[in-house]
Amino acid sequence: MKIFNILLIVALLLPGINAKAIDTKLIVRVKGKDAKFLGTNIGGALVVIRNSQTGAILSSGYTEGGSGNTALLMDSTRKRGDRLTDDRTAKYEALLNIAEATLVDVEVTAPGHMRNAAIKGSVQLWLLPGKHIDGEGLVIELPGLILSVLSPGLHQILPFVKDGKTIVKVRINLTMLCGCTISKGGVWDSEKIEVTAFLQKDGKPSGEKKMKLEKEDNIFETEFELTAKGSYGIAIHAFDTITKNTGADHVYFFVN
Repeated sequence: MKIFNILLIVALLLPGINAKAIDTKLIVRVKGKDAKFLGTNIGGALVVIRNSQTGAILSSGYTEGGSGNTALLMDSTRKRGDRLTDDRTAKYEALLNIAEATLVDVEVTAPGHMRNAAIKGSVQLWLLPGKHIDGEGLVIELPGLILSVLSPGLHQILPFVKDGKTIVKVRINLTMLCGCTISKGGVWDSEKIEVTAFLQKDGKPSGEKKMKLEKEDNIFETEFELTAKGSYGIAIHAFDTITKNTGADHVYFFVN
């Protein structure tokens, strides 16, 4: 009888044994490097929370809300402990029912609905029953730019100009990872971003051109003169010389 009592006491004292599961809040926010938070205006960032030991998905969804206060995020001097966010700033809120300390993997993909430009990041942390990670929450910062080719179209067939030159106009849309506007002299200055188009013909390098923002915000343009029929490709790279953010896209087309 004494042995049974001793075992019962030990079992009650051991952490995690017979513990009651408690709802525990985890707020996740995703921020672009040198940019704002990813929210509803860009389709949100995909958040997946997994039990690190078993791999089981505990919660998943997209961040929702606003991208945050531009002046606060980009212009102000902050002290330790100052918040970057408020209740309207984009977030994903998970409520996890756990009975013991649980190591989780938090993986984010942003922008969640733009696979050609999506960047992934992940962190691990211990969740403790009833100890909410709320307020600012867990902020994951991702580098990158969203670069999308607008023209030429994928597999577009351009007519060959006999005894002349076929002009292919190259246009891209370039934004910060949060979807924030890139403009000449703006908060995110186009003059500090190098954008280069690399032309290929039949799989071989065939020249390159610098692209510039002309009339419209976010829109960079250039053109190539093509003198022969064939299969062409254009790879476009964007590089922020200050923050080192990068972006890339490519397109393939024909001249026939």
